[in-house]
Amino acid sequence: MRFLLRAIRFILPIVVLGGCIVVTWWLLSNPPVQEKKDIPPTLVRVEGTTLNKTTYELRVRSQGTVQPRTRSTLLPEVSGKIIEISPSFRPGGFFAAGDVLMRLDPVDYETAIVVTQAAEAQAEVVLAEEQARADQAVENWRAMGRTGTPSALVSRAPQLAKAKADVASAKAQVLKAERDLERTTIRAPYACQVLEQAVDLGQFVNSGTTLGRIFAVDYVEIRLPLPERESQYLKLPHAFRDQNNPAEPALPVFLKSVIAGKTVMWEGKIVRVEGALDEQTRQATAVAQVTDPYARRADGKPPLTIGAFVEAEIVGEPLEDVYIVPRAAVRAGNEIILIDRPQNTLRRMTVDPLVSNEKHIVVSANAKKAPKEGDVLCLTPIPFPADGARVLPTVDGQIEAGPVKDGQAEPKPSPAVGKKETT
Repeated sequence: MRFLLRAIRFILPIVVLGGCIVVTWWLLSNPPVQEKKDIPPTLVRVEGTTLNKTTYELRVRSQGTVQPRTRSTLLPEVSGKIIEISPSFRPGGFFAAGDVLMRLDPVDYETAIVVTQAAEAQAEVVLAEEQARADQAVENWRAMGRTGTPSALVSRAPQLAKAKADVASAKAQVLKAERDLERTTIRAPYACQVLEQAVDLGQFVNSGTTLGRIFAVDYVEIRLPLPERESQYLKLPHAFRDQNNPAEPALPVFLKSVIAGKTVMWEGKIVRVEGALDEQTRQATAVAQVTDPYARRADGKPPLTIGAFVEAEIVGEPLEDVYIVPRAAVRAGNEIILIDRPQNTLRRMTVDPLVSNEKHIVVSANAKKAPKEGDVLCLTPIPFPADGARVLPTVDGQIEAGPVKDGQAEPKPSPAVGKKETT
């Protein structure tokens, strides 16, 4: 009995191991038949638009700060106490050319006029006396029977010349005193606005004392850096030494700024281009001019104040035969994706834009690397597009047919909701 149990313990594992080997061999020799199915490729649904030649109204964008065309510091030419000052002589006050800003005490200068006039009268008397002495000397010289021309000393010519010079000097002193009296009234040199007031009523000022600062208000200027690519399509009014070759006429420019939370527009013109490039950016700088920026507008538009930051759009020449490509459809390196029909496959293309902004780029239809008219532009961003990959496009709102299966085209899917707007 004990021998039988030992035999079973020895033989049983060998039998089990052999059975596993047989089953494994049978399974490997008779594998199950796998059913094969053709899985259709998964197509990405994209949106596209047909490219057509058009005309692009170029607007070159720039920005700058409003500056006065003239800024001046008021300095008196004479000394005196301020006895009168205009109520408008405060920061923000306006004056027309020739308006009185302030007056200095004129008493000393009125006195100086009286004194100089007396000196002039005295010089006139001396001149008359000296003229009489000279005439008498010539008559005495001739009474002595002499002929010819008397010498200068005999005719008292030096004394007469000195008397005439004294009269001229006295008259000049009168004129100077009158000018000094006139200078006690300080007037606006041009139509201006007060930027700063430095003195007030009762203050004594010397010649050269700063009275305040003003700036002209007939027009303002804005320096606008020009991007190199877009500026080639602008007819800029460059200045030339040749007077027979005048500069181009002024270009219209539209200025925009935000005042009190509202966007305000002004219209101006490009009047000149500065003669030197900016040393840091290597860009040319155009100067825009806005006439009468402080005039009251019928539409209630606020004035264009000094120091305001404005965005500018300069009207350029229209670009003919171009494609306008939305910025969202442009990949890094100015690469776009085209959809070749009827296969609906993708094709990548690198273009060279003429101009661009944050909304779109403009591509010449006549360039070597440019799409053909009628090509379909893919508007849907695709992370890793591959040339030849098939897609399911919706072109200008029309859904293309699906992939071909068993010799028949699949039915078109329902229209996509919320089609992306293009410009």
